Order: sequence, then structure tokens, then C-alpha cells
Amino acid sequence: MIVLRKRLLFWLIKAYFKKWGKNILIYFGLGLVVFFLLNKVLSYSITRLPFIEKETIGMVGSYTIDSLPREILSKISKGLTRTEIDGTVKPDIAEKWKIAPNGKSYAFILHKDRFFSDGTNLTSDNINYDFADVTVRRPDKYTIVFDLRDNYSPFLTTVTRPIFKNGFVGVGDYKVKKIRLNGNFIESIELYSEKYHKNITYQLFYPTTFALKTAFLLGEVSIITNLPDLEFKNSNFGSFKNVKVEKKINRTKLVTLFYNTRDKVVSSKTLREGLSYTMPDNFESGERNSSPLPYFSYANQGRFNAYQQDLEHAKLLIDKSETATESGKISLTMDTLPKYESTAKTIAETWKKLNIETKIKVTSQVPSNFQIFLGEINLSSDPDQYTLWHSSQVNNITYYDNKRIDKLLEDGRKELDIQKRILIYSDFQKYLLSDPPASFLFFPYYYEVSRKQ
Repeated sequence: MIVLRKRLLFWLIKAYFKKWGKNILIYFGLGLVVFFLLNKVLSYSITRLPFIEKETIGMVGSYTIDSLPREILSKISKGLTRTEIDGTVKPDIAEKWKIAPNGKSYAFILHKDRFFSDGTNLTSDNINYDFADVTVRRPDKYTIVFDLRDNYSPFLTTVTRPIFKNGFVGVGDYKVKKIRLNGNFIESIELYSEKYHKNITYQLFYPTTFALKTAFLLGEVSIITNLPDLEFKNSNFGSFKNVKVEKKINRTKLVTLFYNTRDKVVSSKTLREGLSYTMPDNFESGERNSSPLPYFSYANQGRFNAYQQDLEHAKLLIDKSETATESGKISLTMDTLPKYESTAKTIAETWKKLNIETKIKVTSQVPSNFQIFLGEINLSSDPDQYTLWHSSQVNNITYYDNKRIDKLLEDGRKELDIQKRILIYSDFQKYLLSDPPASFLFFPYYYEVSRKQ
């Protein structure tokens, strides 16, 4: 009985293949072809699907809607102009500009194909810089004119400030997805770029670098930036596995040793010159820049490299200054920001060789009264330094009063001709360095720490 059933099953299968075998082979072959084609097409498509890169960047500080770092604002929008590394100005949102013969009117012609992140076209009505002492005219949809009360040659640099409408709707590569607030302060801001398929979240509530470093180790952020050092407790980020460290230079800040020119000791021009000759030719904490203007500025054609270290000459000048006591010693007090304390100690060690005693005081801000202060200058891309050294300015913390320098600074911010400005600022540096209210030191290094991919 079992044998008959096996034979019957065999005959049925044989008959089935005899009738449908050809079709089975054809469809099986087609199935294989379709399978391999789909596999190839899907593999090709998947590799080209936009992969969204995500970053979480931590920064130290307390920021409001009105005080976001330029690093973030520049991702969201752009200004009428932009500046190159040497300070020269180029068009950005504006296609071009024209300055009136009297130097007081600036007309900007906008690109007609610029759009905000919400899809609306950028027009002159959207540009609201709200400058003081400036009248604004909008002759047509794509032209805006600023009428200044006085000549001001750094104006083209002023309009590099990013343009926004309705809060943070800009014309940059990124748009704001979400902002989380804690009262008036921003805890985080999330940006997204369709162009780069990238999502960046900035965490902005860390009060100290220690808190930021801890957040990185706990995985709260994937990148920490603007770190003055890599130390963490008894370790160093440079020795951590799967951590990438990049050393960078902050060329927007110039570390400077300010002298209080009203102080009875450092009011001596000869002493200040002598102290300037004691400054090291290189600093561990930054890139040397011994003049008030950046060495790479278009206005620094002389590439000033004043006061190379010369301790013998320094001693001659210091002794000549007649500020020493009967014992032959000079006692100085140097206030310093915490991040530059090691630099202050290096300078103090050099001064000790010249019989100068130095007391170092660490302060968290610019002191209201000091003898010598180790701090920093926030540099503009324009060479104008009127607010720093003109005798009339409250930001002139050295109380520097030099009529020749005043006149050069006044002329420099009114002159529109680039070649004439170069000559003015060449004289400015020459005369300022011959009567130094400060010793200009370096652009500070900073570190960016991230996890290796």
C-alpha cells in the first residue's frame, strides 16, 4: 500500500513538471534577475540617502537672545558685507555698494536671489540695523542707503553683522529648529542645515570650563570648544582614548600687558620701554604679535616686530628711568585674568632677573584701579583702535594721553582711501610703540575637544 502511494506521488510530480516545468524555470530565472536588480538599486539608493550628521557643542557662558556668540549667529545669517582675514571688506548679501563723494552716504544694492530660511525673498525692508546717528532710505526693493552724520570709514565692517527677521529667521546655511530658555537665558539652541544635512545643538548653560569638561566626559556634549587648557583634575584630555584634540589660535583677541600711565612708577615712558624689551620672543600660550595691529592686517604693511627681547638694553632703560628705590629694586603689582596667570608668572620670573619684585593678583575682570594689568583686547577686523587709545575714551584703561596718537586715530576713522589709511596706521603704530602704554604679547591658543568617529 505504501509503495503504491509513493509511486502515485512520483507520477503526479512527474506529470506536474512535464506540464509546468518550462514556466517554472522561466519564472525562477526572472525572479533571480529581479532579486539582483532590486538589491543593486536599493543599495545604490541607500548610499545616497541624506545622512544627517549630529553634533552637540558645549560652550561656557550665559547668553540671552540678544547676546548669542558670533559663531552661532554667523551660521544662521549673513551681513551686507563680510571681511577677509586681513580685514579687507567684500560683498555678501549686498551685490555691491557705492560711497558718496562726501563719505557720509553708503548705498548698498542687494542680490535679488537671496532668501530667508522661511522661503521669503530678502528685500531692503528686511534690513533693520538700528544704528545711532544714521538715517536710512530705501529707494527701491533692492536698494538701501545709510546717511551718516559724520565720516566713519569702519562703517563697511559694521554692516557685517548678520541680518534677521521675526527673531532668528536668517539667510544663512542653518535655520533655528528649537530654542530652550531658562528665564531670559538660553539653555540650548538647535540648528539644522539642509545644505549640509547637519544638525547642531549648542548647549549654553555651563558656568565654568570645569563644568563643561565634566559634561563632555559624561556624554552630554560631543564637542567642547574655546578651552584655554586641556587639564582635568589630575589628567589631560590629550591622553584620553577616542578623544580628538585640535589646537587653534584665537586671532580676535590680543593678550596685552596694560600700564597705568597715571601710576607714579609706570608713568615713566623710559620704564615702560624697558619693560617692553623684557617680553619673551615666544609664548607657550599663544602666537606672538608684538604690535597693536595684527601682523596679517592690510593696514600693517610695515609688519612691525618691535621690542624683541633684549635684557641688557632693558636693564639700561630701567636703571635710567630713576624709578627704583634706594635699594635699587623696583616693586610692581600685576593684576591678571585667571587664564593668563601662567603668563604673568613667566613675565615675573624674567623681571626678577632685573631686580624687579612682582606681586601677582588674580582678578576675574578688568580692575577699576591697577598698576599693570595682564588682559586682552577684542580686535575688530578694521584697524580702527580709537576707543582703546584715544584720550577721550572710557575704554582707554591705561589713561593714555598722546595728542599725536589722538590725531592719527581721528584721521584713521575718517579716511576712506585704503592707501592713505595704511600710511596713517603705519604712523600710529610707530609712535604708539615709541611711547608704549602697553606691551602687546600674543594671540591666545585655544582647544577644541571632540570624540573620534
